[in-house]
Amino acid sequence: MRLTQNKLKPFHLFLFSLLTLTPLAFSEIFFEEHFEGGWKSRWVLSDWKRNEGKAGTFKHTAGKWPGDPDNKGIQTYNDAKHYAISAKIQEFSNKNRTLVVQYSVKIEQDIECGGAYIKLLSGYVNQKQFGGDTPYSLMFGPDICGTQTKKLHVILSYQGQNYPIKKDLQCETDKLNHFYTFILRPDASYSVLVDNKEREFGSMYTDWDILPPRKIKVKNAKKPVDWDDREYIDDPDDVKPEGYDSIPREIRDQKAEEPEDWDEEENGPWEAPKIPNPAYKGPWKAKKIKNPNYKGKWKNPWIDNPEFEDDPDLYVLKPIKYIGIEVWQVKAGSIFDNILITDDPQYARAMVDDYFEQHRESEKELFAEAEKERKAREEE
Repeated sequence: MRLTQNKLKPFHLFLFSLLTLTPLAFSEIFFEEHFEGGWKSRWVLSDWKRNEGKAGTFKHTAGKWPGDPDNKGIQTYNDAKHYAISAKIQEFSNKNRTLVVQYSVKIEQDIECGGAYIKLLSGYVNQKQFGGDTPYSLMFGPDICGTQTKKLHVILSYQGQNYPIKKDLQCETDKLNHFYTFILRPDASYSVLVDNKEREFGSMYTDWDILPPRKIKVKNAKKPVDWDDREYIDDPDDVKPEGYDSIPREIRDQKAEEPEDWDEEENGPWEAPKIPNPAYKGPWKAKKIKNPNYKGKWKNPWIDNPEFEDDPDLYVLKPIKYIGIEVWQVKAGSIFDNILITDDPQYARAMVDDYFEQHRESEKELFAEAEKERKAREEE
């Protein structure tokens, strides 16, 4: 499922760069794949799990409802299998530069349970043995299981250990094509976009448990004795009216009349029933006024964490050498395409915009027609 224009043509990208005041010379595309001619020479299908009969494969297809039938990606094939495929990249580092990782995936099948994420790999990788136990530097993308789990993974490796993002990110679960974008900046801030809409943003310092927190709460801290956290107090000038407490809650109903058939010898003297006293206002309470000594709600104070040691290279991944797809799915049928690794967020954004402008409506129409035909078959 390559873009209609394949990639942005150099002249178009040049004009785009001028318009955004981003010099073309300062942006770099490390990897871009639309699975056009010759893609098999760039990708290596792994034999991991093949001896056990558990390895699936990929087929080159535009899918069942493509926006453009000539735009093809690679689709997981054979149900209940492990799928692993990778491509080598000219080694690069994201030190002192923004890292943008983006790809599209269309989960055409009723996946039931399985992943649809990609991985960036560092160091040497035996691509024929690439699998679930191969170390990675970044894992990013959807993971769906049943109706409860629809997670969007962002897992970063730091000093040999994997750290998942602490926030609960949700992926898309419909059967249309969706673009997932992860942006990591030199200040360790990040953004996660889905179809060019920011789904989440933050910092590696706070959203991953990689480094100890910069600040910690004081242990066993207690509120000072003279801390006044009452926002309102009784008005000392408000005095309870004289006789207020003698007002009864109920009074006799003056409008009530003794029934004609009332038998005083049998029932005793008749008394009017009691009704709520409209003059009774409940227990007296003084009016409330703003407390002039109010200091706010007391909070446990924060101090610098003595265990925190900053790492200015926190955001720097090990030099990237490969990109891979390694997933397990109960039902196959996910189409991966439009893979991009760059340092230029605007180029990535333009790619998504181009797809939606050129293909989204036709894709929706074809999907609606396919659904109509499916329902008709079920009703036969």
